[in-house]
Amino acid sequence: MLVPAVSVVIPAFNEERTIGAVISEVQKAASSGSVSYEIVVVDDGSVDKTRIVAKSRNVRVVCNEKNQGKGVALRKGFECARGDIIVTIDADGSHDPRDIGKLVRPILEGADVVLGCRFADVQGQGTTTRLNLFGSSIINALIWLVTGKRIGDSQTGFRAFRKKILQEFGISSEGFEVETELTVKMLMNGNDVRGVPITIRRRLTAPLD
Repeated sequence: MLVPAVSVVIPAFNEERTIGAVISEVQKAASSGSVSYEIVVVDDGSVDKTRIVAKSRNVRVVCNEKNQGKGVALRKGFECARGDIIVTIDADGSHDPRDIGKLVRPILEGADVVLGCRFADVQGQGTTTRLNLFGSSIINALIWLVTGKRIGDSQTGFRAFRKKILQEFGISSEGFEVETELTVKMLMNGNDVRGVPITIRRRLTAPLD
């Protein structure tokens, strides 16, 4: 079996309304590129049909029997991923999988980590509340104080990594704080961390298909 160059890891919890369409979009975007890929869905103990829908889409599905948090789900996905490059994307449809190429390209050119910056323009800022924007900016500022390095979007769930970078340190976070932990550890580790603007959509309340 051909070993994939890119593993797209999708952590999901109770996303039956969107997971199928997200997978389809990722498949379409990834198949249009020039590198081999795989999709790994981590069902984090969903009590709806997330697992069933994902398994019907011809992708790898690994499951937690009970909900343990995004950090735990990502760790499981990283362990299962076979690609040299790992891309993480949320299961709620808020990211545009056509941006996967934007994240992978800098890795192929030498970067270690690429963060998808959600709020680089007015359109992106309009997809969330002012409170969320303020909270994100505060966390970005705290990371700058801790690491001495500025980052555009420390809380993004749409990222690309060299797999070997993830293997250099452990991840202890169980929940959504994993985004901050990953960002801080990679900056402190001296990795080449870059940011690229991405398209951000409001979280879906209905299926894409």
